[in-house]
This record gives sequence, structure tokens and C-alpha cells, in this order.
Amino acid sequence: MNTFVKSIKSLGSPKTAIIGMVALGVGSVMSYGNPESVSAWYLAGPLAFLAVSLLVAITTNSRIYRRGGLLVFHVGLLSIAVLAAVGRLTFFEAHVEMLEGNVFGVEDTLNVKKGPLHSDDLHHIEFVQGRYTVEYHPGMVRGLTHSYVRVKGDDGSWQDKVVGDDRPLVIDGYRFYTSFNKGFAPVLTWKGIDGSSMQGAVHMPSYPLFEHKQENDWTTPTGETVRLWLRMDTGLDEKNAWILNEKTPESTLVVFVGDSRIELRPGETAAVGGGDLTYDHLATWMGYKIFYDPTLHALFGASMLSVLGLFIHFRRKFSLQPLRAADPVGGRVPVADDPRPTTGRVV
Repeated sequence: MNTFVKSIKSLGSPKTAIIGMVALGVGSVMSYGNPESVSAWYLAGPLAFLAVSLLVAITTNSRIYRRGGLLVFHVGLLSIAVLAAVGRLTFFEAHVEMLEGNVFGVEDTLNVKKGPLHSDDLHHIEFVQGRYTVEYHPGMVRGLTHSYVRVKGDDGSWQDKVVGDDRPLVIDGYRFYTSFNKGFAPVLTWKGIDGSSMQGAVHMPSYPLFEHKQENDWTTPTGETVRLWLRMDTGLDEKNAWILNEKTPESTLVVFVGDSRIELRPGETAAVGGGDLTYDHLATWMGYKIFYDPTLHALFGASMLSVLGLFIHFRRKFSLQPLRAADPVGGRVPVADDPRPTTGRVV
């Protein structure tokens, strides 16, 4: 029985905690960037181990549970370890490119990474992408982004929201942040000789990062691949401040089919590969980073609890230490005369 108790207590020892922290460090290095080949348990496992070690230390170490400040501090650390493990197992990260006028769909998400216990509640989220503006300072330094969206509320009504790099759109815990990835997309209508018709948009590379390379391939419904090049005037000015999408840019869509080169202005049509291709208009698209972690607010509270515990502990520790007055001359504390008599006679 004594061996069993000692084994349990050893889980709460500093040596065991060091082992857990080393394992957590290794897991953090392996999980950097959230590679798909690395399981979420590489972080959740060491965090769970540290949580068990802290729980044992709190309940068996009298130097902890008999000191209020230390107890609060360790309870905070225990909460952080548990919450971080839960967050790692339930997190969700992804990117999405939203075309102006389109409704968000989970099927459009890219680079999806999620924990094994994530509930996948993204399907019921609805919002419509509107236009956006991005401020640029001299030297092409990106400033504030204002992305205008309409969000469907619980009562079915639509509400206007503004999203930015530091102003996320938060719906049921999912946080949508704008990113540097944004650009233009020509909206095309195709009508085949058989009477078939379809409409779609071709996303051009991010602007102004790839201002010099606004081109992409597009495959017609008949299977023919054509090259599209978008030529436009956005007012880009590298030396002065300017605003992207402050006004709708003038644009021309250049279509390369074999050796042919066709220029289309918005509303114009050309015969391309067994059908008619119409350049309807120029739209914009915005790239978002999607992040979900249900433990964020609780983690903040646990962190504040740990800080409070440390404050209480050190405040009490220092307040209990006696204050010693220094000798103004020699820096030593003067010793008072011994009041006891030096002889056996009282005087």
C-alpha cells in the first residue's frame, strides 16, 4: 500500500512535471504550423499528463494546498493544461475565398485542419459577401481592411457587419478574419450551340501582390482550355496612399484561344470553342482565415487566476519577512545593550 501511495505521489513531483514539459516541447515543435501528418494528440497527450501531475501535486503536497496563493496558482495552471488539451482536440482552421454576392458554403473551405473531436457545426453558418476596401500607405504598406458582409441572424433577418484583420466576424464560436489574400474575378456566361447555359467566375491571383500576373486558365463546358488575362486600372500608386476598390476599376478581359486573341469589355460576347462567351462584369473576392477554439475565453480566465495566485503568494511571503533598519553610517543594524545584569548584584 505504501508503495502504491508513493507511486501516486511521484506523479506530482517536480521531476515528473519536467518530463511532461519536455514532452510538451517536443510536441510543440512537431505541431508547428499544424501539419496534417501530425496528430493533435502530440500536444493533447503531454498536456493531459501535466494536468494529472498538477492534480496529484495539489491534492498530496501540503506545501501547496495549505498555502492559499500557491493553491490558487496551481489550480490556474491545472485549468490551463486541461483547457489547452480540450482546445487542441476541438480546434478548427481553414481558409475560404468569398466571391462578392455569394453565400458562404462549407464546401468552399480550403486547407482544412481540425481536431479529432471537432463537431463540424460550420454547415448552418450563413453570410453574404459584399464589397471591400483596403487602405494602402506609401510604399505599398497595407492598412485597414473593411469587408462588408450580411449575416443571417437566429430570427431570419439579415444584419450588416464589417470585418477586418483585427475585427473578426464571430458566428457560433467560428471567427472569420480577413487576410492579405484578395482580388478580382471576371464573371462569365457561357452559351453552347446546343442551347446549354452556365455562369461562373474565375478568381484571378491575389491583388496587388500579383498585380503583374492577373491571369488564369479556364476550361469551357466543351473541354477546351482557354487562357484569361485581366487588364484593369485600379489607381494603384506605390508612392502615395491609395484605397483598393474605392471605385470599380475599368477592366478588359483578354481571352487567348489557340493563336487567337480576343478582348472583351464588360457586357461583350465572343465565339469561343463551340459556344458564346460573355464577360458579364468584374467582381471581387475576399480571402478569410477561419479559426475555432471554444476554450479561448476560459483560458484567459485561467491565466488571470494563475497571476492572482502568484500575487497573493508573493505578497504574503514578503509581508511576513521582518524589516531591518540599516545603520546610516556603517550600513549595519545596531545591536541593543543586553538588559541582563553582568553581576549577581541588582543595581
